[in-house]
Amino acid sequence: MLPKTQQRLPSWQSMRQSAGSLAPGLLLSVTVAAAATFLSAHYGAPQMLFALLLGIAFHFLANDSKCQPGIEFAAKKVLRFGVALLGLRITMEEMTSLGWEILIWVACGIALTISIGMLVAKILGRRIQFGVLTGGSVAICGASAALAISAVLPKHQYSERNTLFTVIAVTAFSTIAMVIYPIFVNVLGFDDRLAGIFIGGTIHDVAQVVGAGYSISPQAGEFATITKLLRVALLVPVILVISLYFRRHPEQTGGKSDIPLLPFFVIGFCICVAINSAHILPVTVTDTLSGLSSWCLVSAVAALGIKTSVKKLFTIGYEPILMVVIETLAIAAWVLLGIYLFG
Repeated sequence: MLPKTQQRLPSWQSMRQSAGSLAPGLLLSVTVAAAATFLSAHYGAPQMLFALLLGIAFHFLANDSKCQPGIEFAAKKVLRFGVALLGLRITMEEMTSLGWEILIWVACGIALTISIGMLVAKILGRRIQFGVLTGGSVAICGASAALAISAVLPKHQYSERNTLFTVIAVTAFSTIAMVIYPIFVNVLGFDDRLAGIFIGGTIHDVAQVVGAGYSISPQAGEFATITKLLRVALLVPVILVISLYFRRHPEQTGGKSDIPLLPFFVIGFCICVAINSAHILPVTVTDTLSGLSSWCLVSAVAALGIKTSVKKLFTIGYEPILMVVIETLAIAAWVLLGIYLFG
C-alpha cells in the first residue's frame, strides 16, 4: 500500500499546484464577469459588452506571472466548456416545429452570410479567416459564435484582437437591432409568427433576440427564440465545414495542417443537444447548466478583454466595421425574402 500511496502523492501535488497557478487569473475573470452581470442587470446593456470593457480595464494584469495562467485557461478551456453546454438550450423538436422550408432557408442564409464575409474580406485585403469569423458570428449567434469559431480557426498574431473586435461589433449591432427591428416589423405589418421569425433569424445575440421578440408579444418572443436556437444548433455543421476547409487549404493557415476536424467541445455540444432532446435531465438541472454556460462564456469574454490592449484594438481600421454592416444587411435581406416566399 505504501508504494501506491507514494505514487499517488506526486499526482495530487501536481493537481494542487496546477489549481493554485490557475486560481488568481481565473478568479479575476470570474470577478469581472460577476461585475458585468450586475451592471447588465441594473443598466440594461449587454453582459458581453460590459465584460469586454471591464476586462480591457484590467489589461495591465495580462502579463502578470500569477494571473496569466488562469486568464489563458478562462479564455480557452472555460470558453469551450461554455459552448458545449449551449446545447442544453436546444431540442430537435423545437427546431422542426418551424417547418422544413424555414429550416432550410435559415441554413442557406448562414452559408450565404459566411460566404459574403469571406468575399468581402478578400476584396478589402483582409484574411479569409476574418471573413469567416465575422460572417459566422453574424449568421449564427453573435459573441458566442465568435468565441467558438475563433477556437478552431488558424492562429496568427492578430487572432485575439480580431475576435475581440468581432464580439464588440456583433454585440453593438445586436443592441441597435433590438431597438430598431420591432419597429421595422410593425411598419411591415407582420403578425406575431412572422415578426418572431424575422427577429430570431436576423439579430446576432440570443439575449437581444429574446428582448426584441418579447417586446412585441409573448407569441413573437417564442417564435423568435425558437428561430434563434435553430441558428445556434447550426453552429456544429458550420464548425465542421470550417475545419474541413482550412485542413484542405493549408496555404490559408501558414502551412499548418493541425486544425482539428471536430473539436471535443463541439462533440460535447451535440451530446448536450441529444440529452436535452431526450428529456433525460430534470428541467431544474438543465436550467442550472444553461446558466453555468452563460457564466462560462461571459468569463471567457472577460479574459479575452483582459488579454487585449486598447492600442492594438484601434489599429484594426474601418474595413471590419464595413464587413459586419454588409453581413448584417445580407442576412436581414435573406430572411425577409424567405418570409415573403414561405411565410
